Amino acid sequence: MRPFLSIILLFSLGACQGGVTNQALGTLERDRVLLRATASEIITALPKKEGSTVKKGELLLQFDNRKQLATVAMAKAEVQKSQAYLLRLTNGERPQDIASAQANLARAKAALTEAKQSYKRSSSLLKQNLASQATQDKAKANLDQTQADFNAANENLSKLIAGVREEDINQAKAALDAAKAYLSLELQTLNDLSVVATRDGKLDSLPFNLGERVPPNAVIVAIQAGNAPYARVYIPETHVAKLTIGQTLTVHVDGIEQAFQGRLRWLSTQPAFTPYYALNQQDRSRLVFLAEIDLGSDADKLPTGIPSQVDLP
Repeated sequence: MRPFLSIILLFSLGACQGGVTNQALGTLERDRVLLRATASEIITALPKKEGSTVKKGELLLQFDNRKQLATVAMAKAEVQKSQAYLLRLTNGERPQDIASAQANLARAKAALTEAKQSYKRSSSLLKQNLASQATQDKAKANLDQTQADFNAANENLSKLIAGVREEDINQAKAALDAAKAYLSLELQTLNDLSVVATRDGKLDSLPFNLGERVPPNAVIVAIQAGNAPYARVYIPETHVAKLTIGQTLTVHVDGIEQAFQGRLRWLSTQPAFTPYYALNQQDRSRLVFLAEIDLGSDADKLPTGIPSQVDLP
């Protein structure tokens, strides 16, 4: 409602002076920071009261974080699991496993030697007609089986000594990176449940009460910036061409005799009312353009919302 009040004041002043004014009317404003809810949770703490001064990083509102703490714990466990698996692959097999494989190979070698000798004896007896063909076939099958067992034991020992494949190690590294990224995301979600001030200022509004469940993306905290205010005024159309960004202007505040120096930081390129092409020359002179003028540190203690006037060139 303040901009409309400023416009009414501007036109009233213009009417009293016959439609010509060398002042722009408006109010003092400050930047307003709105913090929104990132999740639908219950408010468990409101450590600061509305109207109190806050510093950047101070806790303003706390959501229930028990569910998210459990999720973070699961993500940490997944990271530890991935780290352990990668360490197992890079450290190689245990000496005990290699020793066991060597023993299996020695046992298979001994069985193979015995099978070869048995096959040799059965072949000799068969030539002397002292053994049947079935005995020879059985000895040959036993030789083939023990040869296969020896080859398997030998390959198993070679694999343990050579270690795991490079591709398996790369896959384990990728799984660890993914687990760390997921943990980082869940930690950020946990941090978002503790709403802190993003800049110094005054706690302007807390729309929700303790114990309420907040819908996602709802405004939960409003902070009014603690630095010097700026004058938000409406410039008459006849003065717009004389202004440039960065220009120094004199600002008057109701109730204070001291004048303040400000710097024009922004000037709208669009009029606040009917566009110029729909108006004649007389009507165009009544158009106003919204502008913002930064004040210096000497205006830090000025309240927000009070009327202000800016002297125009």
